Amino acid sequence: MDNLKLNVSLLRQRVPNLTSAAKSVGLRPATVSNLCTGKIPVGRAEVRTIAALAALAKCSLDELILRGESVEMIETGIKPLDLFAPLARGGTVGLVARPGMGQLVLLGELFHHFKQEGYMTILLKPEGNYPELQDMLNDVERVASSIEEIHSIVAHANTDKEIVFAADREHVLTGKIYDLQERFQQEGMQQITTFLVDLKGAVVDEDMPYGPLETLWYFDADLAARHLFPAVNPLYSTSSVLEGVHLDQAHLAVQQRAQKLLRRYRELRSLVQVRGLEAIPASEREVYERGERLEAYLTQPFYVAEAYTGLRGERVPLQEALHDVQAILNGSMDHRTVESLSWIGTIK
Repeated sequence: MDNLKLNVSLLRQRVPNLTSAAKSVGLRPATVSNLCTGKIPVGRAEVRTIAALAALAKCSLDELILRGESVEMIETGIKPLDLFAPLARGGTVGLVARPGMGQLVLLGELFHHFKQEGYMTILLKPEGNYPELQDMLNDVERVASSIEEIHSIVAHANTDKEIVFAADREHVLTGKIYDLQERFQQEGMQQITTFLVDLKGAVVDEDMPYGPLETLWYFDADLAARHLFPAVNPLYSTSSVLEGVHLDQAHLAVQQRAQKLLRRYRELRSLVQVRGLEAIPASEREVYERGERLEAYLTQPFYVAEAYTGLRGERVPLQEALHDVQAILNGSMDHRTVESLSWIGTIK
């Protein structure tokens, strides 16, 4: 049962407005979203839920449920992404944030990495004027103004190059993005990894941002307010890569331990903010302090922000990040100050 996953691309094609459709048949949109990203394994889902999704997609259970399909991770070098919600190669990732939380800086950093690695980077220009996009254009190989132009660019692209492209939610609302993805699939084009952003910040208030996706990165208002960037929430962000069959078990074990620590740390931090550090029982002080260190370690200086931060950009290989997080969880870094773990790459 562990090698089962939903056919997310089929759901996208067959049920464009999945949020409303799910509600109409008595399904919680959050449950459907978690099934798509793998946060809830298909093997643990209620039979009625899977049957209802198959009915909505007008397909058989064999078409809806994929067996033994692997989802490959693209290592980004950005600690909270690779640790908690890995990027699925050829999948679609949605960024859920309000303006000012740093989603475009993160996207710019990703495109910077991709360009360095020889990917073809494409931006579908949104309608309207968004000066904040200007900073990332140096790392965008092609800027397209329409869906048809995107199709033409990909159709004539070097097939040896992997492709990543970003688009605004306006193209999701019209259904054009998913129509384009279906065309790519029908025409047998190479895998294309798609990033969806919402420049207006409206998806924060929706049950199922963007519809069914392989990866969701939720940005955290509290982290952003405290200037702890990238402000990606390690507890709510998720990815289909996290299903045990797709992820190295050592990675999964560290990820789960880190989430458990951060969840309890956040509860304790709420208490400290109201009543002070003395309100924490002595038995919980160690948990709180390790949570502080881990939260600090998950910050990272970006190459694209060097002019603003004065800090040299850092890229962190996944195995080094796992080693560092393991050290924090095990107490090997208890002698280190929070400040010494902030805004670094790997622990020296």
